[in-house]
Amino acid sequence: MKITDLLKRDTILLNLEANSKESVIDELVNQLDRAGRLNNKNEFKEAILAREAQSTTGIGEGIAIPHAKTNAVRTPAIAFGRSTKGIDYDALDGQPSHLFFMIAASAGANNTHLETLSRLSSFLMDMEFRKKLLSANSVDEVISAIDAKEAAESNDSDQPAAASKGSILAVTACPTGIAHTYMAADALKNKAKELGIDIKVETNGSGGVKNKLTAKEIEEATAIIVAADTKVEMDRFKGKVVIEVPVAAAIRKPQELIDKAVSQQGPTYQGGGSNQESTEKEPGQKSGFYKHLMNGVSNMLPFVVGGGILIALSFIFGIEAFDPESPQYHPIAEALMTIGGGNAFGLMIPVLAGFIAMSIADRPGFAPGMVAGFMAATGGAGFLGGLIAGFLAGYIVVGLKRLFQGLPEALEGIKPVLLYPVFGILITGLIMMFIIIEPVSAMNVGLTNWLQSLGTGNLVLMGLLLGGMMAIDMGGPINKAAFTFGIAMIDAGNLAPHAAIMAGGMVPPLGLAIATFMFKRKFTKAEREAGKTNIIMGASFITEGAIPFAAADPGRVIPSLVVGSAVAGALTMMFGIGLPAPHGGAFVIPLVEGNPLLYLVAILIGSVITALMVGVLKKEVKL
Repeated sequence: MKITDLLKRDTILLNLEANSKESVIDELVNQLDRAGRLNNKNEFKEAILAREAQSTTGIGEGIAIPHAKTNAVRTPAIAFGRSTKGIDYDALDGQPSHLFFMIAASAGANNTHLETLSRLSSFLMDMEFRKKLLSANSVDEVISAIDAKEAAESNDSDQPAAASKGSILAVTACPTGIAHTYMAADALKNKAKELGIDIKVETNGSGGVKNKLTAKEIEEATAIIVAADTKVEMDRFKGKVVIEVPVAAAIRKPQELIDKAVSQQGPTYQGGGSNQESTEKEPGQKSGFYKHLMNGVSNMLPFVVGGGILIALSFIFGIEAFDPESPQYHPIAEALMTIGGGNAFGLMIPVLAGFIAMSIADRPGFAPGMVAGFMAATGGAGFLGGLIAGFLAGYIVVGLKRLFQGLPEALEGIKPVLLYPVFGILITGLIMMFIIIEPVSAMNVGLTNWLQSLGTGNLVLMGLLLGGMMAIDMGGPINKAAFTFGIAMIDAGNLAPHAAIMAGGMVPPLGLAIATFMFKRKFTKAEREAGKTNIIMGASFITEGAIPFAAADPGRVIPSLVVGSAVAGALTMMFGIGLPAPHGGAFVIPLVEGNPLLYLVAILIGSVITALMVGVLKKEVKL
């Protein structure tokens, strides 16, 4: 399949109107939608923004490749946009971006589509090719330049390789596995070819592992470069010099990495580590701790959301309708509570701990993490105990890997099936049983009692704080800290904090949506269009809908969001609202404990305050 089978004339914009990163994304998403390539424009944009939140796709050299793989894509496609004056896209080199390729891959995209998309990423590493795209005077010239490049690359693949000065290996991987994985691979291969160095690069992309390194190649290699922002198989490199960097480092400075590999300027890999904890970090890269925590939280959320909403639905029949001893008893309510509360919620903390431990110690950490998390859940240590259990189990297994690395090779096979699970579960379990559970359980009881004893004034202050936290970084660590606290309180039986948290999370997109209608001259056309989608995102408790507005004008927008969200959280506490469902936005308002109408009023007041502040603080857009 050719690139121009995916990049068509109706998805090319030679003169972008956008002047910011957010408006570039909007313009290209809209172009794909107009061309009929998307099932759901809003969901696709959300997926693009989620990828940008991991790390910018502005890779430097004037290129940006926003991309996503999602069910919101109807037909795999590429949109191309060009800005001759350049746009600030938070590029890794700090320079304006001129060429924008938005890659839309469907969740079920086949390998042919994925390989074609990755080939485009590779071509963009060629400076001459980029110059042709920049100087193209028509859409047809863009299409011709891409077709010519594909033909030339096909011919080059038939040429014999140059004489080698050395032998190094590399592995590239990014979370989406569409663009950065292959751009990093080609940057390394092209630079190695230029230097006369033999290199083989394994890519861990959406289509699976390609060009997999063999045991013989690893044994004979001088060194291995691992350029990855997601997990790759590492234990095979034990005893070799391994240089670990983020995937963007291979795109930006391939020669430096190759020079280090050739001269073996790197540590010898001892096994048991994680490629996600590279000591060399690029701007915006999250710390190892945060990645481990988010790995647990993201895998836990389906249990939280599904179970929580089923619990909330059981309350439709009566607050105690699930209890066979209650006069309100109803068998459907009991079934909903059993499935949602007894089973889905029962697995919430073990899953959290298991996936945190797995993120730290790979697969051997999963069983100790799950068992320790289960102990935390059944022992009353709750959500906090589950967090401790996950990190404890993960690092204990990492220690066990190092402890057992001196054992004879003949025992390698029994480590993952016998030694790690037995000792990991035993040691973690003993520490949880005799050191962790009792004090953490007491702390949870004390915290719950303290929250229940707070007067109205103190509750309002807590609502003010939790609501404001939801708007500070809109899906970032502070937002997630508030959200996870709310889940912990639901688990502990206190429903008030999470009501304030959800209200605070709904206000930013809703407030900005209102502002785009009330103060049209303060927003670009693209922002006004985004405002319409923010109504749905706000109603769905997707705070991230506010990110494009905040990023474009943080000094004025973020304070407005924080004030509106804080007011909504405070009012929620003042009105005595409790929320049994951890997610769902406007769709679970009828299920709240207290007055649903007052909860809606709190959210609307916060949203209007945000809208008014934005309207006052923002400057008019110059058309």
